[in-house]
Amino acid sequence: MAVREIFAGMPWWVKWIAVPVIALVVFGGLIASVVGFVIGLLFKVLLFVLLVGGLIFVVRTFLSSSSGHDR
Repeated sequence: MAVREIFAGMPWWVKWIAVPVIALVVFGGLIASVVGFVIGLLFKVLLFVLLVGGLIFVVRTFLSSSSGHDR
């Protein structure tokens, strides 16, 4: 028996409202933790890029001012 056959006799609200609500209740914590992990990872990547970019800027500024000539 396929999933399509199971849902064939059901009203539309079971397929489009009840099943997604049950899925959110059962897997809601998992979904929230995955989304939180992805957002945290993106924040850390952005912070890393900003810190490395700032370090490169400071080093280039220091080297160009200490060498005595501009490039």
